[in-house]
Amino acid sequence: MLEGKPICGGVRVARDEPIRYVCADCGHMTTTRTGRCPSCGAWGTLESEASSAPSKRSVAARVVSAVDVRPPRRLSTGIGELDRVLGGGLVPGGVVLIGGQPGIGKSTLLLQAAGRVAGTGASVLYISGEESEAQVALRAARLGVASDRLLLCCGTDLEGALQNLWDVSFVVLDSVQAMRAEGEAGWPGTPNQVRAVAQRVVDAARAGDVPAVLVGHITKDGRLAGPMLLEHMVDAVLTFSGEGYSSYRMLRAVKNRYGSTDELGVFEMREDGLIPVEDKSGLYWNRSDAAVSGVAMTIALEGTTPLAAEIQTLAGPTVFPYPRRTARGIELNRFQLLTAVIEKRCGLPCSGHDLYMNVAGGLSIQDPSADLAACAALASALRDVPLPGGSCWLGEVGLAGEVRPVTRLGVRLREAARLGFSRAVVSSRERNERVEGLEIVAVSHLNQALAAGLSRKEA
Repeated sequence: MLEGKPICGGVRVARDEPIRYVCADCGHMTTTRTGRCPSCGAWGTLESEASSAPSKRSVAARVVSAVDVRPPRRLSTGIGELDRVLGGGLVPGGVVLIGGQPGIGKSTLLLQAAGRVAGTGASVLYISGEESEAQVALRAARLGVASDRLLLCCGTDLEGALQNLWDVSFVVLDSVQAMRAEGEAGWPGTPNQVRAVAQRVVDAARAGDVPAVLVGHITKDGRLAGPMLLEHMVDAVLTFSGEGYSSYRMLRAVKNRYGSTDELGVFEMREDGLIPVEDKSGLYWNRSDAAVSGVAMTIALEGTTPLAAEIQTLAGPTVFPYPRRTARGIELNRFQLLTAVIEKRCGLPCSGHDLYMNVAGGLSIQDPSADLAACAALASALRDVPLPGGSCWLGEVGLAGEVRPVTRLGVRLREAARLGFSRAVVSSRERNERVEGLEIVAVSHLNQALAAGLSRKEA
């Protein structure tokens, strides 16, 4: 043996370079070629990749103190809702991926952001692989963001486009599925191409200390088109969604290395572009003065944003042994759990009724602080007695019927007072919060909460 290589007949025989197989979807690596990826279970995604031999000489990596590193100054996009979802703006050298359905407004939002940044005097590079210069310029003029600092580069040649990255403060790539990376096999949009395009943009952004935003398409099942590795390569992943019948769009962060993933940005699509919605509570509350049974109000939190939510419940008698339970906007299992608590702890029979619960406006609530409002609406529907007007219900309900505290009660109460509520039912275990113009009713058990609401109305 010589240097780990066998000698046969005086001739040194070189070993074959090891081959590894990489999944184009999840990036899992293996030395065995199989038809199905052992990690994500996808079929036909393993591709060969020759592993390079490790270098015999290595240079010690640079080590710095965390105290000596100064955080970079963020770049504001000029759109407050977008900046808040990003955690305060764009980070130099950071890469953000925004995905959404076709026509939802991804390109419009980013072109508006690029125009706002260009309006401050900074140069912005807008790379489009799906539109021509005339199309992008026409849309920029319609949105009122056309500027000589807004530089357009249209085409699918990624390397040529990245050559213009010098002396710019912000770059947008629309879209990662439309560009082609030289030296990589496959057509644009294939897993290999998407991975290579994203990696080269990430490298260029970090080398030039320039923030970049990539536009990504989604598939029929709602996930970003391309390899799952794409979401791991970038620093933040945003989703832009909305219903076809509504002009409102929701921006959320699925992943964010520089901020929270709980924030919600709301925009309204108009002829002049996407307009941020400042008063979001008006989207989910019709402010009706009519007293209707089965309706209760609560203040939910989406990140740091308080939202007034209207919970509606309908109860109807049934002759079938298995009554129907339907919930929209609240998890069905949670609804069934609260129904069991109402029946067991409060003595309200539910087994003889079909029950339907809905959160008005299409809002989806994951916040457990809506439990008390859901129980109040359910009890009101079962008794067919409206709840007192001007009341909101804030509390988590346990299986024993106890009313538990909620997070950030002060923010919720101030929002309730701003919206004109006069009474708030909360847990007695909350800290003593006082808000001018708002009566605080503290309860420890669900029975006390329902007595405070229903008995007063019945009287």
